[in-house]
Amino acid sequence: MLNPKLLDEMSARVSSLLAATPAGDVEKHMRAVLSSLFAKLDLVTREEFDVQREVLTRTREKLVALEARVAELEARTQPNPVQK
Repeated sequence: MLNPKLLDEMSARVSSLLAATPAGDVEKHMRAVLSSLFAKLDLVTREEFDVQREVLTRTREKLVALEARVAELEARTQPNPVQK
């Protein structure tokens, strides 16, 4: 059976070797380019999105309640038709 400590050590060595190769440089540059691109896109975080979704949900609920209230008030102010 393989020693987990040995596997961790081997993994660390392989990672450090890859970081020293051109592949490591390419990864660093790609991360920098992608970070720059995302910054220019003016994206929001998931947390900000969830907060705005909650605000929108509450606003819609209030709008529905206000529309019902306006309809009720309009119904009260309408003259009743005269029954014959």
